[in-house]
Amino acid sequence: MKLLIIEDEYSLMNALAKGFHKLGYTVDTAGDGEQALEFYYSNLYNLVILDLNLPKLDGLDILTEIRKENKEIPVLILSARNEVSDKIKGLDMGANDYLAKPFYFNELEARVRALLRRNFKTVSAVIICGEVKLDTSLKNIFYNADEISLTKKEYGIFEYLMLNKGRVVSGEEIIEAVWESDVDIFTNVFKVHINAMRKKLPKDFIKNVKGQGYYVE
Repeated sequence: MKLLIIEDEYSLMNALAKGFHKLGYTVDTAGDGEQALEFYYSNLYNLVILDLNLPKLDGLDILTEIRKENKEIPVLILSARNEVSDKIKGLDMGANDYLAKPFYFNELEARVRALLRRNFKTVSAVIICGEVKLDTSLKNIFYNADEISLTKKEYGIFEYLMLNKGRVVSGEEIIEAVWESDVDIFTNVFKVHINAMRKKLPKDFIKNVKGQGYYVE
């Protein structure tokens, strides 16, 4: 998962980046509004953490620009503006969540996980990869004209790989997105699902990069 953290207080920005790095996230950081939009338009992110009091461009202006281009990406406002009216304004303008400073990192991380799960489950699209087609709204999978039947967990893994096609996704990232509770990647549970899926899908459809994860081309 890739995050964009927009925060002008550099000590806090670096602490957040370090904290999310330790949890396995990829993180970009921006210290002002103009730099934030440069990063946003140059990269693909799964979630944005946004401060409001920024130099060069206010956080709410950044939120407006993001929502013009993308209605789906989760945006969490992290701000010292803690009046109820500020929270209402931020949420009305398109933020998905609002956390006032000061805050506990554990709470921020929990909210980020919740937003990522929610966003992952509500994506609706038809994704085509070679001769395999996935309809995420109907949860149908077809190989040529034949429908493929997967279990609930297999489908969750498959959908996540298709949504991230072309990118190597670690087992930890898949588990974080698909499982509601922690599952040890080194147990047989995860590998059993992967092996079962491979038997139902075209040969070598799910590829493995040793030590890194899985992907579909």
